[in-house]
Amino acid sequence: MIFLSFGLDPFWCNLHRDLVYIYIYKNHILNNLKISVSGHSSKITTIVGAQWGDEGKGKITDFFAGESDYVVRFHGGNNAGHTVIVDNKTYKLHLIPSGVVYGKPISVIGNGVVVDPKVLLDEIKYIKEKGINPKLIVSDRAHVIMPYHINLDNALSNHQGQLAAGSTGKGIAPVYADKMFRNGIRMIDLLDPNVFEEKLKKGYLFSKQIIEGALLQKLDVSMHEILKNYLHYGEQLSSYICDTSVELYTAYQNGKSILFEGAQGISLDVDHGIYPFTTSSNTATGHISTGTGVTFRTINRVIGVVKGYLSRVGESPLPSEIKGADAELLRTKGGEYGTTTGRPRRVGWLDLVQVRQAVRVNGLTEIALTKLDILNNYKALNVCMSYDIEGEIVDEMPASLEKYRKSKPVYKTLHGWGSLPEKVWEKGYNSLPKELKDYISFIENEVNCPVKIVSVGPQRHQTIIR
Repeated sequence: MIFLSFGLDPFWCNLHRDLVYIYIYKNHILNNLKISVSGHSSKITTIVGAQWGDEGKGKITDFFAGESDYVVRFHGGNNAGHTVIVDNKTYKLHLIPSGVVYGKPISVIGNGVVVDPKVLLDEIKYIKEKGINPKLIVSDRAHVIMPYHINLDNALSNHQGQLAAGSTGKGIAPVYADKMFRNGIRMIDLLDPNVFEEKLKKGYLFSKQIIEGALLQKLDVSMHEILKNYLHYGEQLSSYICDTSVELYTAYQNGKSILFEGAQGISLDVDHGIYPFTTSSNTATGHISTGTGVTFRTINRVIGVVKGYLSRVGESPLPSEIKGADAELLRTKGGEYGTTTGRPRRVGWLDLVQVRQAVRVNGLTEIALTKLDILNNYKALNVCMSYDIEGEIVDEMPASLEKYRKSKPVYKTLHGWGSLPEKVWEKGYNSLPKELKDYISFIENEVNCPVKIVSVGPQRHQTIIR
């Protein structure tokens, strides 16, 4: 129709599409006629982890939530832990999107998330006790974590030996496995006693045979008890359960602002991470469509959250890991203890091999660089530029576990910056120490992605936008 309005022959246009689009561009047709490729003006922003998780996604999500109509979780479960600090009040969240703290946006738990209904109810209560009435909707297609999933998770905790990822014991892997085995129970099933009982018998007996028959452990919760408790959970959550796919599609078509909050980080992605030391879901941006049930053809911003150094909960090789007293100092300064597990995190120098992969796989448009205040007063900072694998210098993350195990960090040493000026977030980017700005510029150049957001403290306002 556009072509016809400018007197262009449709058949010729189909044969010479490239020339037509150049013509359109040069004549500013898209701007002058306000033509949108997608037919709407919805603002879509995605926030994802660019490392091992714990990068500060909760704070960055909270920072942008005030200008969003919806904040959406699209994968993972209560194995995630996001901490938000506002006005010296700390909020620790595991299932509900971090944007709930703002109060304005609608919080959405998408179908790609796995839900422990008891944990969700406890979290709703926790938020209400903090003085926030959550505007929350939960996908009717989200799969439910059952007690036997948690039991199976713990029973399997040692089955991988040295390949173990370090499970949180929340039942995440077993519920995703049941989803693929087609033994799963969805949130909508909790609202239908007959269907729920039918599915429960199948799922319960399947897991019981594994736990007691193969693993020789006891499943210590009865099916009757689960049936009773989970139907009660369904009653309590019924007002939140709906078709979130339709809700988000309608919002998208109506030009609403939608903010997607990723959990964990790219190195924990089950496809693109350091397999098998991964989580059980896809953490990358590309999972948004399947994890929400809406094809978002236009994502305006993809923000990758990068911590100024590295931390990791769980097992796996970690080329740039710091050990000993230096590690303990950094861990203490950064408060590097798991939000979900409380376990001390392993720490290390910033790994740009990892960040390059995050930029590429997620299609990052910008980076939010966090916890830079933790690096105050270091005289020198190492940055991992590449890996040395038996004499071969590698700039991208290897798929081979053996190669990753043999990877030695190739460091570039940069100058530290001492202390930050008082209330530097009020003074803007130019007031940052030269050495810190050099650190930021170095990262940008090496990973080919601009750092647009600089976090210099844990609270919402301690943030600089470039």
